[in-house]
Amino acid sequence: MSRPATLNLQPALAPLSESNRLRLFSGSANTPLAQEVARYLGMNLGPMVRKRFADGELYVQIQESIRGCDVYLIQPCCRPVNDHLMELLILIDACRRASARQITAVIPYYAYARADRKTAGRESIAAKLVANLMTKAGASRIVAMDLHSAQIQGYFDIPFDHVYGSPEILNYLHSKQLPDLVVVSPDVGGVARARAFAKKLNDAPLAIIDKRRQAHNVAEVLNVIGDVHGKTAVMVDDMIDTAGTISEGARLLRKQGARQVYACATHAVFSPPATERLSGGVFEEVIVTNTIPVPPEKHFPQLTVLSVANLLGETIWRIHEDSSVSSMFR
Repeated sequence: MSRPATLNLQPALAPLSESNRLRLFSGSANTPLAQEVARYLGMNLGPMVRKRFADGELYVQIQESIRGCDVYLIQPCCRPVNDHLMELLILIDACRRASARQITAVIPYYAYARADRKTAGRESIAAKLVANLMTKAGASRIVAMDLHSAQIQGYFDIPFDHVYGSPEILNYLHSKQLPDLVVVSPDVGGVARARAFAKKLNDAPLAIIDKRRQAHNVAEVLNVIGDVHGKTAVMVDDMIDTAGTISEGARLLRKQGARQVYACATHAVFSPPATERLSGGVFEEVIVTNTIPVPPEKHFPQLTVLSVANLLGETIWRIHEDSSVSSMFR
């Protein structure tokens, strides 16, 4: 009996290289930012179908093979927050069921970050709930930018990279060569952020605005701790929502003798009546980033929007290449 021919079991295709394993997809929240990130990485956004049923349900389908790939999903959870959060969860689930090797949710703006602890009885810690939802959906890793509270990282039992938008803002301020700077924290809770910002701004002095919050989105400003007289005040925060706190703080700085007032924030939430408050003449300039898209109707002459696409793109590449992300901010 003759011996059967040996079967050729060589794979039909060569295995994917590490660089070819990278896939980038975007939710609908901020597609222009995702396209900028893709250009920085020298690649295209992955093809997908996104539909909405008549009752509001979302449908997502990935339209290329991602089996064994490292997938990065870019989606800030901005207005409408619940729709964009749900879309991100569905995207994660779709990638998990398509056998992606690793799924990284890149969230330039993290939803429900202000609900990070209980301040009264019978409250939800919604920031933790969102963390649970993303993990259960199948996320392998999270990348977020300028969290409202850094402790949110501890809500996850998967790797978490906290990226800061301050390098872009700092580079812009350095280019303006503003004289006699003082960095101002709009409240006591933001002192650590303002101190770190001031250190990188040629070790500028620090001032603090003391306030008492009466209710959500309502603040009463009382006093300025520090010297701002005759100086250029740079107010620093993670987000500007209704702009009540930061605009009242700017008026107080003017009364205390500040020569100029600049506002800097990573996230331009801009809930009404933020545009009216910010464009009222109390600020020389309002500097934000594009983590959240700012529609044309919310633009005003004093507004400057900086892109964080390069920061996010570099973060994604370093994670993919297993190199340090924290070294970007030293």
